[in-house]
Amino acid sequence: MPEDKVGEVVKFFAKPSVAAVKITAGELNVGDKVKFTGHTTDFETTIDSMEINNQKVEKAVPGDYIGIKISDRVRPGDEMLKIT
Repeated sequence: MPEDKVGEVVKFFAKPSVAAVKITAGELNVGDKVKFTGHTTDFETTIDSMEINNQKVEKAVPGDYIGIKISDRVRPGDEMLKIT
């Protein structure tokens, strides 16, 4: 399955397991499947919801900083790929 880089992790909050991601390319929508990759990171998840400035949004575009709940740990600099 093709994967396109859509963003980069800027911060990770252990509780409540939220990643802050800067969208760098393309478009991300609720329901999209994404993959996080990095030195010690490699897992896939589906975007159930995302927020920009504590407001729920359905879509994010380059330049947006989003917060998404994830099941696993990520680190700053990890890449977020959209699985298409």
